[in-house]
Amino acid sequence: MSQNTVVRFVKRPTGFVDESSFAIETAPMPKPADGQILLRNFYHSLDPYMRPRMTEMDSYTPPFEVGQIMDGGGMGVVVESRHPDYQPGDVVMGMLQWAEYQAATPGGFMRKIEPGVAPWKDYLGVLGGGSLTAYVGMKLIGEPKLGETLYVSAASGAVGSIAAQMGKIMGCRVVGSAGTDDKVAWLKDELGLDAAFNYRTVASMDTAFKEHCPEGIDIDFENVGGVTLQAVLDHIRPHGRIIMCGAISEYNVEGPGLKHIFRIVSHKVRMQGFIVSDHFDMMPAFAADMAGWLKDGKIKYRETVVEGIENMPKTLVGLFRGENFGKLIAKVGHEPN
Repeated sequence: MSQNTVVRFVKRPTGFVDESSFAIETAPMPKPADGQILLRNFYHSLDPYMRPRMTEMDSYTPPFEVGQIMDGGGMGVVVESRHPDYQPGDVVMGMLQWAEYQAATPGGFMRKIEPGVAPWKDYLGVLGGGSLTAYVGMKLIGEPKLGETLYVSAASGAVGSIAAQMGKIMGCRVVGSAGTDDKVAWLKDELGLDAAFNYRTVASMDTAFKEHCPEGIDIDFENVGGVTLQAVLDHIRPHGRIIMCGAISEYNVEGPGLKHIFRIVSHKVRMQGFIVSDHFDMMPAFAADMAGWLKDGKIKYRETVVEGIENMPKTLVGLFRGENFGKLIAKVGHEPN
């Protein structure tokens, strides 16, 4: 092949992001330099953290530069190598470009993946960074105790669904919220949550918490922010823990700040954010625990797989509207044999 399809970031969005921030282009086939490998990418992970990267805000990952090829977590197979440690056929995982082919310099987060251990897409899903994020947040900040009430926002998502199931494994009463009735049914019927509700159809978050968390919330695994976090503050119990994983409701809009923030002081609440890349030392423990939970049937998961690199922009936009169910993955090429 002499042509390569790529997705570029071409415009910083104002308010809700739409497809006009991206351009699908045909580019020359890349050629690896000395010390590089040529990858044929086949899976990409689409994640909420990509929205803040579209701004110039100071964050834990550098912002996308206007004109650059988009990038994010992905998997590719080596088709040509000018690096001594990589051979054609090796499968790698790392921060990869939104491109059918790319020349890459091994290092950083890039690592080889052994074949035959698990389905390839599971390395971006249940065995990937989202699940590790849930594990780190629950273990380091949540510190669940038997009988406590855990609330998980966006509980049907890649991170939230694992956090919710970890809560059940650790003996919590778990309440989750999601944006459709079928997602709510999945949380209750398949994942076994004690209660779940559709945040779009309840009278208010306050009403929902009074019904489903009548004694208050001990742990909040927060993925949404905004009015959801505001309601959590109104129902948090003394010595509660708020695990600040994300705030997807705030990524596309600007709004007023939180009220009743002093409740964090009066109720001696711990509210802590974290970045999973700071805790890769927990990967062995995570891998061992997750392998055991999967074997015992204690962890279930859902994925939304969208095919075609040309569909990645609109699929990412749909992520912020809650259109996916579970982990969102783009398939841009066939899996290696």
